[in-house]
Amino acid sequence: MTKEQGAFRTIGELSKELKIKPHILRYWEDQFAMLTPLKRAGARRHYRPEDVETVKLINRLLNEEGYTIKGARKFLTSRRKRPEMVENAPQSVAESAPRAEDGLEDNGLVLAELKSIRDQLLQALSQA
Repeated sequence: MTKEQGAFRTIGELSKELKIKPHILRYWEDQFAMLTPLKRAGARRHYRPEDVETVKLINRLLNEEGYTIKGARKFLTSRRKRPEMVENAPQSVAESAPRAEDGLEDNGLVLAELKSIRDQLLQALSQA
């Protein structure tokens, strides 16, 4: 039995779905303030759809892209602040702000450039 896309998930269900152990999910709750599942009677955690997306993003940053916890926290915090800044900006600045679709392409380019720089630094260090 699978749940609908917008349904709440327990920690066990989310753990199985994403192949992340429950103790890791609980640890991430301590490390990432933006990850706040609902807690019901008996401290049962229920992850909302936006919590599930946050967990997926944290997992990708830490386990696929090689971010440290501190780096992932900084990335998520800056990402969370950007929409507010655009919302409160004068109209001309808000119009010129990058859209979400543009950001995905830019992120790929930035990531490729950062990996290139990392490789150059590794090479320089190995020669030193």
